[in-house]
Amino acid sequence: MKNLLSIFILFISSISFAQETQTEEQLRVDMNTEVSSNSYTIDPLAPSKAAFYSAVVPGLGQAYNKKYWKIPLVAAGIGIPLYYYSWNNNKYHEYRDAYKTTLAGGTVTGELANLSQDNLIRGQKFHQRNRDLSLLIAVGVYVLNIVDANVDAHLMQFNVNDNLSLRPELQQNQIDYKHNMGISLSYQF
Repeated sequence: MKNLLSIFILFISSISFAQETQTEEQLRVDMNTEVSSNSYTIDPLAPSKAAFYSAVVPGLGQAYNKKYWKIPLVAAGIGIPLYYYSWNNNKYHEYRDAYKTTLAGGTVTGELANLSQDNLIRGQKFHQRNRDLSLLIAVGVYVLNIVDANVDAHLMQFNVNDNLSLRPELQQNQIDYKHNMGISLSYQF
């Protein structure tokens, strides 16, 4: 029994040693072969570069990914809320200064002269809320810009070819000549 066990262990170890040697030889052969013209290279840093570029200058990551049509969308998505932030901030300060003037006993001139203190407070709250919302939208579009550049750079590296395909097929039944609908999944080596 001991002899049979030792022969079995020797046999298993020789098989595993032979497989390791064969694998090393295959690696040597694979490393010496040239890359075919059909293959493509994967740059693992491309998504992080695109995200970094978009973080530094919004829209630059889209230019890095060669999606130039997205640059005006990013510029408008960040620029318009920043414009409304500035406008609402100025209006907020106008209402606040007018309210402070009425509290001090002074007279307000201009378009806010006929408003009561309650209306001035409501105007302050309205423009403050819109100012904050505009800033939140601008920051959201900025973050979305970075995420879009990163995801787009990731998706550009996927191999999309006909080796793996999932297609709908319409086949004719040979018995009654009716058409059957189905899905075909094919993988080519």
